Amino acid sequence: MKINNKDTFNKELPADKNLENTRRQVYNACFSYVTPKKTAKPQLLHVSEEMLANIGLSKGDSTSKEFLNLFTGNTVLEGTHPYAMCYGGHQFGNWAGQLGDGRAINLFEVVHNDKRWTLQLKGAGETPYSRRADGLAVLRSSIREHLCSEAMHHLGIPTTRSLSLSLTGDQVLRDIMYNGNAAYEKGAVVCRVAPSFIRFGNFEIFAAREDKETLQALADYTIKHFYPEITSEGKQKYLDFLSSVRDNTIKMIVDWQRVGFVHGVMNTDNMSILGLTIDYGPYGWLEDFDYEWTPNTTDAQHRRYRYGNQPYIGMWNLYKLANALYALVEEVEPLQAILEEYEKLYLQAYRTMMKQKLGLNTDENYVSLISELEQTLQITEIDYTIFFRNLSKVLSKDTSEEAFAKIKDAFYVTNTEEALEKWNNWFTNYLTAIQKEDIDDALRAEKMNLVNPKYVLRNYMAQLAIDDADKGNYELIKELHELLKEPYAEQPSQEKWFAKRPDWAKHKVGCSMLSCSS
Repeated sequence: MKINNKDTFNKELPADKNLENTRRQVYNACFSYVTPKKTAKPQLLHVSEEMLANIGLSKGDSTSKEFLNLFTGNTVLEGTHPYAMCYGGHQFGNWAGQLGDGRAINLFEVVHNDKRWTLQLKGAGETPYSRRADGLAVLRSSIREHLCSEAMHHLGIPTTRSLSLSLTGDQVLRDIMYNGNAAYEKGAVVCRVAPSFIRFGNFEIFAAREDKETLQALADYTIKHFYPEITSEGKQKYLDFLSSVRDNTIKMIVDWQRVGFVHGVMNTDNMSILGLTIDYGPYGWLEDFDYEWTPNTTDAQHRRYRYGNQPYIGMWNLYKLANALYALVEEVEPLQAILEEYEKLYLQAYRTMMKQKLGLNTDENYVSLISELEQTLQITEIDYTIFFRNLSKVLSKDTSEEAFAKIKDAFYVTNTEEALEKWNNWFTNYLTAIQKEDIDDALRAEKMNLVNPKYVLRNYMAQLAIDDADKGNYELIKELHELLKEPYAEQPSQEKWFAKRPDWAKHKVGCSMLSCSS
């Protein structure tokens, strides 16, 4: 097995001089060296062949003992120096101070086909940033991360990826709902892959500590390797950097809204500086459309990270990043100007996305049509994915009653008279819009089906795979992984997954209720 190792982060940035793996505050350093914990009896459960190819490995490589040991933390690649990153963050709106990679260990960087990838083990043991935790992960959360990382990629959403999912053979103690009922679960490790795992919080920690030298070193490193299109110098370089991060963040969140994905814990330490979806914890997918829904039990009271609030949290988090970069710019006005453009740029991107979901192509913004749809969706319990997928079946010659009949299977409950009247009004306006645009029905449907997925990783689907895996059956992990490679394709043999959430899943732990340990 040959890996083209080309480390930069742990060679170009300052390291923690203390080599002991003890919990502590780490100063003037971007990372701490740490060795993954050896596992009792590692077992490879699943590998993404696509990610294997991306890092220059073959399917044959993944069957070797060398691969198993390397990507479960039992061996370290010769010539490499694993490390955990130092960062801080705002959690649920409050500054939490130093956080860091508490259960993630970066192994090395690989360059293949002119693309750089950082490989990281999640659940590989304690680091100086673990605080009171054990640095380990359990099978249920690891399955969710492994499947969702790859599912999001194939949906066309910027994301970290997952190379492999493995059992460790160790038992891990977890209190799944934080209610005092801790129990032992199967331990697992996921090998996560991304160009970089740098977060907003990596910059915040140095700004908070007034460590301008390390802050600037990190910003220069990030621009050099991941924003090479930025060629300006001096203060303008950091302003252009903030603008690029803003734009990437907007793109990511618009894509989340497009498919009904709710991250669940958009703390600044969970925000990628590259605009990637990162840290798959208590995430969820909209089933019945609800702006107020959050999958995170920790967020149940205030619903800070609810579906409808994700765009605003993106902006809030960018303000915190701008505060960190202020030390390098030393002027408020240009930073403020970049942030003030966020709302306008987001709304433009969002409306464009919604027009695509509706199969509308003209320059007209259709603000009222989109707004009326959102209000009507909110007052009716209707499946988000099925509604938009079936909307492509509507023909321009249909009556509003005929159009409504084509999406009625998406409803979870019988509509009230008020809801039926609203749907009738909306479909009347929608049919007028598509008739006015005079687009061929088949072409419109084809375009709509490229942005409205048929299959997403609903929480109940992931939970079924978890339940099977707990019994030693891993076939459903493989089935779902294959299904989600083509989320926009019809896949008639997989029609059973194009279905509303079953009743048993509405209030089941792992389906509707997830904690940060998920």
